[in-house]
Amino acid sequence: MIRRRKVDIRSSPRKRGPRATVCVPWIPACAGMNGIERRAFISLLAGAAAWPLAARAQQAMPVIGFLSTRTSVDSAHVLTAFHQGLKEAGFVDGGNLAIEYRWAEGQYDRLPGLAADLVRRKVSAIVSAGGDPAAQAAKTATATIPIVFVTGVDPVKVGLVSSFNRPSGNLTGVHVFLIGLGAKRLGLLHDVLPNAKLIAVLTNPNLAATEIEIGDVEKAAGSIGLQVHVLRAGSEGELDEAFTTMVQRRVDAVLVAADPFFTSRREQIVALAARYALPAIYELREYSAIGGLMSYGTSLTDGYRQVGAYTGKILKGAKPADLPMLQPTKLDLVINLKTAKTLGLNIPPGVLAIADEVIE
Repeated sequence: MIRRRKVDIRSSPRKRGPRATVCVPWIPACAGMNGIERRAFISLLAGAAAWPLAARAQQAMPVIGFLSTRTSVDSAHVLTAFHQGLKEAGFVDGGNLAIEYRWAEGQYDRLPGLAADLVRRKVSAIVSAGGDPAAQAAKTATATIPIVFVTGVDPVKVGLVSSFNRPSGNLTGVHVFLIGLGAKRLGLLHDVLPNAKLIAVLTNPNLAATEIEIGDVEKAAGSIGLQVHVLRAGSEGELDEAFTTMVQRRVDAVLVAADPFFTSRREQIVALAARYALPAIYELREYSAIGGLMSYGTSLTDGYRQVGAYTGKILKGAKPADLPMLQPTKLDLVINLKTAKTLGLNIPPGVLAIADEVIE
């Protein structure tokens, strides 16, 4: 008769087989389990322990909010530039970065609610686009989340930052220098139409900074013997009405004030100017590219690229107060010769000579 000696595998140094699964005494669920069941249960616990780590890894991807006065459709080209700036800083949307977009679609009264929603989502930073209204809404919504803005109005004059070199607070960004050039645009229009007497100035009453441009234009008009007629339009229908009034008043030309809403409705505005054969000057090349007679201002795409790069720096730990305001200094005069010929205008050689781009 062969007797088999019982060996306690938990303490025997001679054990060479698979390690026995030891149930944790303080987990009641282990009681009464056989070896297979215990191994499955311990594996489950190990997996559960990894869940928080996976969740933390997923949450580590920064999320930024993009708040704009405009629409996604008319912002496509500047978004491309913004993403390029982010890429230069090492961030790719959908890769190591997520972006929450909020579009006011020209309705400035929607901006405070959209900004508050981004704050509730606890985004890592807010990018405000489409001018001063979006930046003001973001500033009102939060004093802690970093804000990077692009605006055409002087950010110091409207209280967004305390100075260009030391912005202070939680805001910094790019001043693309669009509002404030009204007097220069009026002068260029006068150079092309030296016999003009009455100029319409199309403005948006919903943009507070418009009053700055109106003041500049009226002062400049007085110095060169021109009369200006200010018209206000804050909706699609009001734009139609404004151009009808221009025809009734027999204006000689139109100066379209710098405004994000006008930029989003640029196709409508350029079409109206063409319908009534009214020479017009605008703030951005985007108008001249689709048939506008003239434009004078800085490059929006370059400004948005810089905003993307600044946002990347903030995501890496930089503080807005330590990033001085950027201000592109290059201003472009663009002339559409095809439109000039349609209007029966001969652009003076002196104006053509200073043009940065001529579209034929």
